[in-house]
Amino acid sequence: MTAAPTAPVPLGGPRFQTEPAQLYREMRREHGAVTPVLLDGDVPAWLILGYRELHQVTGDPVLFSRDSDLWNQWDRIPADWPLLPMIGRRQPSILYTVGERHRERAAMISDALEAVDPSALRGYAERFADELIDAICSEGEADLVTDYAMLLPVRVLARLYGFPDEQGPGLVAALNDMVDGRERAIAGQTHLSTSMARLVADRQAYAADDVVSRMLANTSGFGDDEIIQDLMVMMAAGHQPTADWIGNSLHLMLTDERFAASLFGGRNSVADAMNEVLWEDAPTQNVAGRWASRDTQLGGRRIRAGDLLLLGLQGANSDPQVRTDGSALTGGNSAHFSFGHGEHRCPFPAQEVAEVVARTAIEVVLDRLPDIDLAVPAEALTRRPSPWLRGLAELPVRFTPVPAL
Repeated sequence: MTAAPTAPVPLGGPRFQTEPAQLYREMRREHGAVTPVLLDGDVPAWLILGYRELHQVTGDPVLFSRDSDLWNQWDRIPADWPLLPMIGRRQPSILYTVGERHRERAAMISDALEAVDPSALRGYAERFADELIDAICSEGEADLVTDYAMLLPVRVLARLYGFPDEQGPGLVAALNDMVDGRERAIAGQTHLSTSMARLVADRQAYAADDVVSRMLANTSGFGDDEIIQDLMVMMAAGHQPTADWIGNSLHLMLTDERFAASLFGGRNSVADAMNEVLWEDAPTQNVAGRWASRDTQLGGRRIRAGDLLLLGLQGANSDPQVRTDGSALTGGNSAHFSFGHGEHRCPFPAQEVAEVVARTAIEVVLDRLPDIDLAVPAEALTRRPSPWLRGLAELPVRFTPVPAL
């Protein structure tokens, strides 16, 4: 039976910032597992909040395709639509490649990342984390989002890809400008694209032991433009969610007494806190998307060919059919959707890189700033106003000043 028509929900507004968990519960209660929503400019789409429904969509790449050319709304999308960077058309990146070519492309990226030496990766993360802590440790106070979490992942990724260390700060600024989505976003994107193109050209001439050289050595026949696009996707997808994973995990350990032991040497609970964040406070909340290749039914809704389906990762994680007791800790359960699912999920080697960087970042903070505490009431902390990514705008802390290393 098809659900009764209900008014679409605008995908935006302050509640995605202040109380997304309650908002997803209300949307599920009123609209069901598949909710009609409106994007900027009143463009219609579906938001999937059901765990089973999201598993079905991400597990069937033929019926629910990643090919954005299928979208039945392109004729009403203006050239300056603010979501075009997120829902692009005919972009030569892995995000919009389908079928066997996508599998070959995903294998190229996975192989290049899987060859990263784990000890070297942790060494880079520790070195850059220590440098960032050195810059703040003598002050006795800092903002662990803007002074630390937002500066670390991209530095590590730049080193893995093959950028000289002196280019790291410029890449940090460019990528953060892109994420902000304001007046410097285009300039940031241009800087990142130009830097990637220059690195690819250098590695074409002189190969090295880095991710870019390994991707260029792949024999599947991908062009430089495709590799540059994939590197930009990997950099953006690897930086911001990892930065938010660091910030959200530190926030949890500073505000939830269940994780207080982490602040006083209980390192095992760092991993528990990080996993809890992936269930309860996922850095990536919603993702665009999939497009129906034909008319179908999903969650009691009639889906038309070409309809856009947004992946409600956090909504599915909190589906009461799988989280019957939302107050209980998740322990080691990793059946969340925070890294996606199906053939378009985040590659396993990329997940491992993100986990090493995030865990190292948190452990360095706890080792170097042992009496750290929030500098403001927990309720005064604010989130960035986005329905897509969930991260703190700031995390001000105080601690006893210590000398730099």
